[in-house]
Amino acid sequence: MRAASADYSASSQRRSQGRKLTFAAALLLTLAILLSLFSYFNLWNMIGPRSFPEVETAQLDERQTAVIDVLRAEFDANPPGEKYSEGSDEAWCANFVSWVMREAGMPFTNPNSGSWRIPGVYTLEEYFRAEGRFRASDSGYAPKPGDVVLYSNRSKFTQHTAIVVRNDDGKLTTVGGNEFFYGTVAARNVNTAHSGIVGYGVL
Repeated sequence: MRAASADYSASSQRRSQGRKLTFAAALLLTLAILLSLFSYFNLWNMIGPRSFPEVETAQLDERQTAVIDVLRAEFDANPPGEKYSEGSDEAWCANFVSWVMREAGMPFTNPNSGSWRIPGVYTLEEYFRAEGRFRASDSGYAPKPGDVVLYSNRSKFTQHTAIVVRNDDGKLTTVGGNEFFYGTVAARNVNTAHSGIVGYGVL
């Protein structure tokens, strides 16, 4: 009887240890996957400051300063995306860029509708090309505060657009709408060498 009891106790301990090892292995696998995702999407460097980025406004012209001022106000207020989309429930990164430029006194003209609002990134690129203000990512152009960065579907965060507020030797800090997984007005860091950048719309 004692032998049977001892065998049962040993078996129970082995099962308990097995469950612990399985849990530890699953935990390690989960951490490895999360680290891989952070590495692939370069999230450590892409996530921008939680406060509005520092910008040397003394070195900017009036048009750049106007854009930065509007961006700062919207960054602090962080309203829902419908504000920039005339009430439409849709992806709003291009709407945000359009709205900021209008508020700064430099409205776009949608090539299809004539509206100030250009809701699509591809149409935004078309607009800048038609205006002679598009610079391809491989052109050697160094984006400046107030310029619009345009991303393709090849980008790690899909087709997207935002506004440059800093360029530190090829490391851009941008502010945009519908940013990250939770869709907000936020800052992002990205290198100009990022393969997903199509080009820039010059202010």
